[in-house]
Amino acid sequence: MASSSSILLAAVALAALFAVGSCGAALSFKAGSGCTPSRLVLIPSVAISEVEVKEKGADDFTELKEGPTGTWTLDGKAPLKTPLSVRFAAKSGGYRVIDDAIPAGFKSGAVYKTSMQL
Repeated sequence: MASSSSILLAAVALAALFAVGSCGAALSFKAGSGCTPSRLVLIPSVAISEVEVKEKGADDFTELKEGPTGTWTLDGKAPLKTPLSVRFAAKSGGYRVIDDAIPAGFKSGAVYKTSMQL
């Protein structure tokens, strides 16, 4: 039979694992230099990969090109239909989607916060 100190130690270890696992950084996107109505430059606050956006009313996502220093760029031929949803691969694994992450009228330098913790 396990002693009460062993049970207490196991409970503390589980609580610590839970606390560490639930403390992620909040994800935000900064609109980088050079944004226009037809060009989107995103700088995520945490490391992500395979970034795509879906325009309002679109059926499919469009891939952004990864640039230097963690930037992601989409050069459209026409003004982007906003708000934009963002889909990406998290470095910890799996894909995530944030609906309406980039609002209408996005501008270079603006930061768009999400409630997603990574």
